Amino acid sequence: MDNNNKPCSSNKIIKTSDGCEIVLELSKNDPFFDKKKNLLHSKGFDIREQVQFNRSSCPDAIATILERILQIARIIHLEEVELYFGKVNGCSLFEYWSPKNEVETLNSVLSLINSYSSCERQNEVNFLQTLQDEVFRRIQEFTDKNKVESRIDKSCSCDKEKCVVKWGESNGVKTSLKIACVEGAGRGAIATKDLKVGDIALEIPVSTIISEEHVHKSDMHHILEKIEGITSETMLLLWSMKERHNCSSKFKIYFDTLPEEFKTGLSFGVDAIMALDGTLLLEEIIQAKEHLRVQYDELVPPLCKNYPDVFLPELYTWEQFLWACELWYSNSMKVMFVDGKLRTCLIPIAGFLNHSLYPHIVHYGKVDSATNTLKFPLSRPCCFGEQCYLSYGNFSSSHLITFYGFMPQGDNPCDVIPLGNLLCSPPPTQTHYKGKTVTNAQEFEVLSFSVIVSF
Repeated sequence: MDNNNKPCSSNKIIKTSDGCEIVLELSKNDPFFDKKKNLLHSKGFDIREQVQFNRSSCPDAIATILERILQIARIIHLEEVELYFGKVNGCSLFEYWSPKNEVETLNSVLSLINSYSSCERQNEVNFLQTLQDEVFRRIQEFTDKNKVESRIDKSCSCDKEKCVVKWGESNGVKTSLKIACVEGAGRGAIATKDLKVGDIALEIPVSTIISEEHVHKSDMHHILEKIEGITSETMLLLWSMKERHNCSSKFKIYFDTLPEEFKTGLSFGVDAIMALDGTLLLEEIIQAKEHLRVQYDELVPPLCKNYPDVFLPELYTWEQFLWACELWYSNSMKVMFVDGKLRTCLIPIAGFLNHSLYPHIVHYGKVDSATNTLKFPLSRPCCFGEQCYLSYGNFSSSHLITFYGFMPQGDNPCDVIPLGNLLCSPPPTQTHYKGKTVTNAQEFEVLSFSVIVSF
């Protein structure tokens, strides 16, 4: 999942004699600086823009000023996939670049206003209130347009998931969400009260996060660290294959809630594979699975042969390895810790947050140094009883099916090459997992193959 850690912003508000000056600047540390610079220039902007805002500005002038600010901020907040898919000859194909980009942009402006307000006397910032109100109005308008009805399946039990939440709360987790079975989406996180922009839906102590620290303390670390080129992610994957069977594990309750089968594209059955014959999606799935099989054959059997007491052969089969790969592909998140290191982690409870093209939460990847917790703040309102959505990142539907096991609801802006109707009738096997019901190869007519594929 996307951690949303971006270069530090140099945007600021400067007080002037008759109002303020809002400064928006594209960071030179931005990995896509040149592309964004060219795009800004094509829109008539420089990499550093100063927007004047007067105390006497009328509502229409404020709306015009805000639109100018948003045009610049949208480009600054673009990600690689949005830069690739969101334009033709430098022109946006959509009203905005993507739903996620719009939510992020509006919140960046709101954060800028709030940071200025907290540093100045109230009578000096009242004139910004109208601008702030307009930003809130746009966020609410976006929310009203993109509400997704979530129906709770009361026939489905979530007892194990409730146990994980209780375990988390006993270990310092704070949450305004409950776990429920959602029709067409499997498990989901439901708001237990009305949540506003900026409210923390979920707060996770670092002590309950599964990271490479646990591998370092295990009996396999001294073996794995000697393997040339092995990554911390691969070490974690091997550790989790064994830890899920450890009855005394600190995370036993969490592992017990995980499905026996994830049903991502990596484990599609024969019917689904036959239905996908000749499609680019099948090609992506086959390539990913072949890559994993090569990795398994090169790494795991030798470990089991040379260190059978640590790597028990019955726990390290190909099927178990594939299960662990699906776990980490579909549930892991990138987290920036207080030491400045970016680590791949499993985060109990947070894994119940489903993905949406219209997320409530877009920033969740940095540990708060003051509290040593990972916070999930809302970027748009979430009403009581509504499913609270996360953004996993800007991925094509084919990528989401292959590595996460679901198709997102709505038109995915990352889908650009239609595959055509694949089935005359749906195959028998259904997948009920994050996002929506996927009848394995059903409804793939709107899928596309992303040029950006990561294994």
